[in-house]
Amino acid sequence: MLNYLIELDKSLFLFLNGLNSPLLDWIMFVVSHKYTFVPLYATVIYFFFKKFGRNGFLVLVMAVISIAIADQVASGLIKDLVGRLRPSHNPEFTQVIHLVFEKKGGLYGFVSSHAANSFAFAMYTLLLFRKRWYTISILVWAGVVSYSRIYLGLHYPGDILGGAIVGIASGLLCYMVLVKLPCFKGCSN
Repeated sequence: MLNYLIELDKSLFLFLNGLNSPLLDWIMFVVSHKYTFVPLYATVIYFFFKKFGRNGFLVLVMAVISIAIADQVASGLIKDLVGRLRPSHNPEFTQVIHLVFEKKGGLYGFVSSHAANSFAFAMYTLLLFRKRWYTISILVWAGVVSYSRIYLGLHYPGDILGGAIVGIASGLLCYMVLVKLPCFKGCSN
């Protein structure tokens, strides 16, 4: 069963990675860059303070902790523990993979840190804001960031799914801790 899932993951990767064009190369490269979304983060931080007033700093600290947990579990624990080669380092794909600008990333790819971090931020903030338009927008954003990693040839879909699970768990955990803090009670909505 595991072999079947691995082969399915590889086939799905090749299909998704093969949906490429010169314009999408640039778009996905930019989407995947860590500084591209600084304006988004700044806007969300502004709304932390607007909605939660003096508790905005606490909300921000918990957001950072959520992303840090997701990142460390993904990069510091799971990647080395599992040791699954990224598609960009897999000799099986040398001739068929679409690599953008020859960027290969680190050696191991399971789980995706980009997916973990994006979904941690998305989950944590959607629970805070609880607006339908925001929930849809932030989940689409996390999905596009995650897909960009497949497009760039750096992750299998399974790496993305694993990263999303880590991120969602981290975001949910930090939100649950935040709303239980005595200094936050009474200002959670």
